[in-house]
Amino acid sequence: MLNVGQLNDGFVLDHIEAGKSMMIYNKLGLDKLDCCVAIIKNARSNKMGKKDIIKIEGGLDLVDLDALGFIDHNITVNIIKDGEIAEKKTLKLPKSIKNVIQCQNPRCITSIEQELDQIFILTDEARQVYRCKYCEEKYTRQSRYNA
Repeated sequence: MLNVGQLNDGFVLDHIEAGKSMMIYNKLGLDKLDCCVAIIKNARSNKMGKKDIIKIEGGLDLVDLDALGFIDHNITVNIIKDGEIAEKKTLKLPKSIKNVIQCQNPRCITSIEQELDQIFILTDEARQVYRCKYCEEKYTRQSRYNA
């Protein structure tokens, strides 16, 4: 069995769908962090069969939890203090997201005004439908990792 070093202070992104950790690593910009980041792929899981895990040294402010909740709100965030799990956070679909996805409407103001933030509002939680704040273009994910 593989043994990955203990994390004293930081957080763990757990219950990531197997094989999807690198996409999350890139989407969250974890490559730009100046801290230790460990990725564990295809770990055994009683709940999921196989799963990925990302361990990050440092404070929870290093990642955008809204973006993470948008990518996959089934991920569990374990906050580690002094080598122990101090708190578990469950994610949910954010009510709005900023600069995570882009509006595909060529007539949208964000296509013309490049400096405008790309803001999407959750309009149908059951179907996970987001709409552009400016033009109301609909964004629906086919898969939870196509963000």
